[in-house]
Amino acid sequence: QVQLVESGGGLVQAGGSLRLSCAASGRTFSSYAMGWFRQAPGNEREFVAAINRTGGSTYYTGSVKGRFTISRDNAKNTVYLQMNSLKPEDTAVYYCAASPGVHLIAATTYLYWGQGTQVTVSS
Repeated sequence: QVQLVESGGGLVQAGGSLRLSCAASGRTFSSYAMGWFRQAPGNEREFVAAINRTGGSTYYTGSVKGRFTISRDNAKNTVYLQMNSLKPEDTAVYYCAASPGVHLIAATTYLYWGQGTQVTVSS
């Protein structure tokens, strides 16, 4: 049982950077793998990145590899998404989520979701 709150979204020019943060409540943060998903209006929610419980393994969708980095600080109950070289097609609402499982690309694996933060990239 965790509550997640995203922050760090905003408006940025193409080629710029943003760092999203997701703060988790409770004392069981380290028991969950964490993921980032995004959704543009009219589109399905899509997987972006995930990290396992210890931070030793990460996963990315192909379109963000080399540009985005997911990390976590279990002492601070926080997961981050560093986004560099942003493109207009990255524009979406970004959500963090917590999963007790190992199939981290599937949205159905995640039990808890934040409210989302808007990222807008202008050309």
